[in-house]
Amino acid sequence: MINWKNLDELASYGELQKVEKVNLAEVMSGESGAQRVKSCSIPMAEGLSYNYAAKAVDSRVLDVLVKLADEAQLTEKYKALYNGEVINTGEKRLVLHHLTRGQLGDAVAADGVDKRAFYVEQQKRIADFANKVHAGEITNEKGEKFTTAVQIGIGGSDLGPRAMYIALENWAKKTGNFKMEAKFISNVDPDDAAAVLASTDVAHAIFILVSKSGTTLETLTNQSFVMDALKKQGLDPAKHMIAVTSETSPLAKSDDYLDAFYMDDYIGGRYSSTSAVGGAVLSLAFGPEVFADFLEGAAAEDKLATEKDPRKNAAMLDALIGVYERNVLGLPATAVLPYSQALSRFPAHLQQLDMESNGKSVNRFGEPVSYVTGPIIFGEPGTNGQHSFYQLLHQGKTIIPLQFVGFRSSQIGTDVEIQGSTSQQKLCANVAAQIVAFACGKKDDNLNKNFEGGRPSSIIIGDQLCPKTLGALLAHFENKVMFQGFLWNVNSFDQEGVQLGKVLAKRVLAHDTEGALSVYSDLLNI
Repeated sequence: MINWKNLDELASYGELQKVEKVNLAEVMSGESGAQRVKSCSIPMAEGLSYNYAAKAVDSRVLDVLVKLADEAQLTEKYKALYNGEVINTGEKRLVLHHLTRGQLGDAVAADGVDKRAFYVEQQKRIADFANKVHAGEITNEKGEKFTTAVQIGIGGSDLGPRAMYIALENWAKKTGNFKMEAKFISNVDPDDAAAVLASTDVAHAIFILVSKSGTTLETLTNQSFVMDALKKQGLDPAKHMIAVTSETSPLAKSDDYLDAFYMDDYIGGRYSSTSAVGGAVLSLAFGPEVFADFLEGAAAEDKLATEKDPRKNAAMLDALIGVYERNVLGLPATAVLPYSQALSRFPAHLQQLDMESNGKSVNRFGEPVSYVTGPIIFGEPGTNGQHSFYQLLHQGKTIIPLQFVGFRSSQIGTDVEIQGSTSQQKLCANVAAQIVAFACGKKDDNLNKNFEGGRPSSIIIGDQLCPKTLGALLAHFENKVMFQGFLWNVNSFDQEGVQLGKVLAKRVLAHDTEGALSVYSDLLNI
């Protein structure tokens, strides 16, 4: 039987607070540091590995973290999730994003259908549609091929798919898998849509409207903006648009779209990159086979996350260490630092994934919790970040844990040697140097040049960023966030925090305001 308990009700959490703290600078220096790097690594799917040597943990801390995972029933709760229990207590829904890429356990039925079969059916429909677009069987009204796909969506309908597209764009061009350019319109600011349309041959563009409910204000506003632009060029919007929505939304059977592909209420927006939300744009951009490889990588990592022993389960250990840093060491944030330009938007996606999921102050039953929950997430790709906010990371008064991602080879496969090393070697040298610099620091009598060290980090390392490794990387972080939600006993799958502002914005637009809201409305000339 599963027991949903608050973190501070678990005996092992009390024990964790009493374990002697690790002097990271000390254990990462000299030969002991070398041995840690060699021994503190967990294999992940698709050749990735998670190395936690530069985290402030030792065998004593790990032993208690293992106890905490067992007492919190992390494996059992994950199993309950993928077997179709109602894990989203806030909205009384199942949580099924894992089913979009594989069947981990029992068949799950909802809405009178097998949900795995439903997701596979949508993937097949999208694949067929994309293949016909690429073959010129589905064209614009003049019989000409589409050359660009433009996704219209916001939040999870934009951040994840956009990050995945950017991650694979250069790889696809290098490997001959690039079919169409993809662009994204998300912000309700008209400058966003106008800028995208100004750089797009709209006569040869297919627009993907993504809204589960079919009522998302920003998305429908941008749809109207695009439809107006199409009409001004004498084009029929219905010949240029497809919808990704739920079967019950007003968009599902509309004549305003060439076709509609379906998702459901069991997949939250920030978990939807492996559903039709990501599938349509990625299949159009790179081909269905590439999207299938992306799903395969995610499925492989999901399977590894079922391992009960955290020392063999990268996502679970990453989650446990993160809770230790947040709740025992009192560290408020985590910086996500991919040393890969292709992952330039990955931190933004993880920011939503983590902060929207675990930024909660009540537990699964609506009761206040007495401990902090999700960390602040931010980041930029290296080496750009080094010339931006690393100053605070190295010498600021706030210690911020770091999550690096690095690859041994670039996506382009070609490089030049400059001053005795290639660009990729320089990139990898920087990430290796940063890990050790953060952990060990450097003593100097001139305090302006003194580095305290003791800044903890982990790194996920792979050979090259490709569809399968990207899928595995995404699933790792999705599962990490899930495990942390279980530990904090919060509902990681609703997002009530985004609703209040939406409600008030509608009041402003209806001129139903008073007090400060009325004055701000006047200041902004609404």
